Amino acid sequence: MSKFNLPQDFAKSRPSVLWFFWLIFGEILISSWIPGSFWRVLLLRLFGAKLGHGVLVKPNVKIKFPWRLSIGDHTWIGEKVWIDNLEWVVIGSNVCISQGAYLCTGNHNFKSTSFPYLLGRIDIEDEAWICAMVLIAPSVRVGMGSVIKFGSVLYDSVPPKTIVSGFPAVPIGYRE
Repeated sequence: MSKFNLPQDFAKSRPSVLWFFWLIFGEILISSWIPGSFWRVLLLRLFGAKLGHGVLVKPNVKIKFPWRLSIGDHTWIGEKVWIDNLEWVVIGSNVCISQGAYLCTGNHNFKSTSFPYLLGRIDIEDEAWICAMVLIAPSVRVGMGSVIKFGSVLYDSVPPKTIVSGFPAVPIGYRE
């Protein structure tokens, strides 16, 4: 792994001191069991997250970099959700990200000896429901009103109002 390099702009995205304070205070507090959403939302905003009105962030949530996170109004982030956002994660309004979901914006090119990052943002449009224990891969868009069923693994984008399920997730129906 001695040939491994971070993307050139990766380290420049925020000052090292911000990373330090996020790791020491923010990440530890956000991912704690301590009840309450108001102070989590406040702390995320303090570290650069763009959060709308009425956002709920439950205990034991893990967010890699809040300055690469945007969440619309009245969205719910359930317990033990992990937003591994090396790249932007944009979540719309009236969205539910259920317990234990994992949103991953980075992977590696395993065919190359330098093992470079392959980064891709995740977009979840308004009124979508990401059910419990769902895994979402980099560069995925979940269309408006779509449902990703329990335990699904999502590698590809989903059109609006589509219900998907499985590993890999495939369309199984449509919402009205």
